[in-house]
Amino acid sequence: MEKRFKLTVQEVLDKQFNIDFKGYSSHEVDEFLDLVISDYQEYDEMIEGLGKRLQEYEQANMALKVKIVELEGKNGNIEEQTQGNLDILKRLTRLENEVFRK
Repeated sequence: MEKRFKLTVQEVLDKQFNIDFKGYSSHEVDEFLDLVISDYQEYDEMIEGLGKRLQEYEQANMALKVKIVELEGKNGNIEEQTQGNLDILKRLTRLENEVFRK
């Protein structure tokens, strides 16, 4: 599966900021980045889980398609057998009618 995010968890973890005279509080930045990292980890896990579920559903879908083809084939055979049985019954009926008319 293709990644759409520009940063990985490791890149966020490794990011270093330069300290300026009027810079941000490094403690606040670290806390915020910890939240970002936590979200990224959760997104990665969620995407991986969804990818696995998608594969399972695709496999189940393929199995159902195969089953449909199989059942349609059986249905065609049943229809052919039924038609054959109807032809036999019609012939028998004609023969019975001819025999009993005599």
